Amino acid sequence: MNPYSMAEAGEGEFDEEYQFRICDMRLYFDGGEEGKERFAQELGAAMEEIGFAIVVGHGIDPELHEEAEQWVIDLFTKPALEKKLEYSAQLVGAINQGYFPVKEATDIPPDLVERWMFCRRAFDVNQDPGFFVDDFWPIAEAEQFFRRLCLETATLVNPLTESIFRYLGVDLHLYDERLTRTNFGLHLNYYPPISVADDASGAGRLMGHKDIDWFTLLPAPRVEGLQVLNRKSGKWVRLTAPPGSIVMNTGEYMQRVTNDILPAATHRVSKPSDGSHHGRTRVSFPFNVYLLENELLEVLPGIPDPKYPPIKAVVFHANATVKA
Repeated sequence: MNPYSMAEAGEGEFDEEYQFRICDMRLYFDGGEEGKERFAQELGAAMEEIGFAIVVGHGIDPELHEEAEQWVIDLFTKPALEKKLEYSAQLVGAINQGYFPVKEATDIPPDLVERWMFCRRAFDVNQDPGFFVDDFWPIAEAEQFFRRLCLETATLVNPLTESIFRYLGVDLHLYDERLTRTNFGLHLNYYPPISVADDASGAGRLMGHKDIDWFTLLPAPRVEGLQVLNRKSGKWVRLTAPPGSIVMNTGEYMQRVTNDILPAATHRVSKPSDGSHHGRTRVSFPFNVYLLENELLEVLPGIPDPKYPPIKAVVFHANATVKA
């Protein structure tokens, strides 16, 4: 049985005591070598334990994330459906990019979320004269705002990777080049209020899944819903992060190269326990970090007893997508 439908039917067990680790990135930025070591140990321990951490002190202006919420709402509510359907998702490489209407991300039960997936190619990051914003965006000004958001978020990728590598005891800069100007995905998620009929059908906001990426950075959503499956206890844990923080989780790329030391945890977006999903919208805008398609995913040097042979990122991603 799908883990989302299990829990929505009341059969999922919850751990109400578990506390996600809060990792202060000011240790990395301001604490010298000792601070970097402390941050690496805190972040690495969180990721090894459950695959999720709450990152504070990251240096990104919280007002940027607050402004992003309104841009997400505008992007889904201002253009007519017919206009949005002109940008319907298409497979580019191994990743579906573009617009997904509500109930079309998955089938049984359907996800009650409207989604947009933008990768690097949808942003004018190189000021390319051949870039046409209308090819990707129904609201041109949105590209400028989300480009800024993505570029600022991208500044955290190498420091966070370095911290994970420090925790694992491997070369801190092994992936510096591979993660510089690498591909990324910006998922914009719009969860409309849920009708009584959809609620009764067993559908949920976003079904249980693992992220197929290096890691994901999610600015803390305002509205309850994110839940993580603890692989050790087999129970779901509700994750509510403080305003201004970023929720980080490892993806399946990272799980593979760390030889399963750091798990890609199953997670989902469920309905708020207070019933507010009948009248309240929820938005989120996670930033997925990918490797370029021809890069090899291989167990990091120095990690003993590798389980996995090297594989190109594009092949691994496509196979993992089929399995899901």
